[in-house]
Amino acid sequence: MSRKGRTIRYSHGRHETWQLQEAKARFSELVDEVIEGGYHTITKNGRPVVVIISHEEFEKIYTPKNTLGEFLSESPFSTFDLDIERNNDLGREIDLCTLFCTSSSG
Repeated sequence: MSRKGRTIRYSHGRHETWQLQEAKARFSELVDEVIEGGYHTITKNGRPVVVIISHEEFEKIYTPKNTLGEFLSESPFSTFDLDIERNNDLGREIDLCTLFCTSSSG
């Protein structure tokens, strides 16, 4: 069975395009190729619908480099003296019934 896709070599490995039906039939081979390096695109009805990457690549992309606290402390805004006290004002009172209640006259 010949794959109607294309193979592209790039700096991080290789990229191949698979039709969905062939990707399903040869899923183990597809996974092995992704693990070896690169990423693969799955097409459905001729349109790209899914990209498969290795777990290692996924971790590189989605694992934060530092914690939120570290990020905020490294921010250029960390040197500003911001007033972050909460205002205790509860706002004005509103009678919701005058706005939403309907009279029940019969």
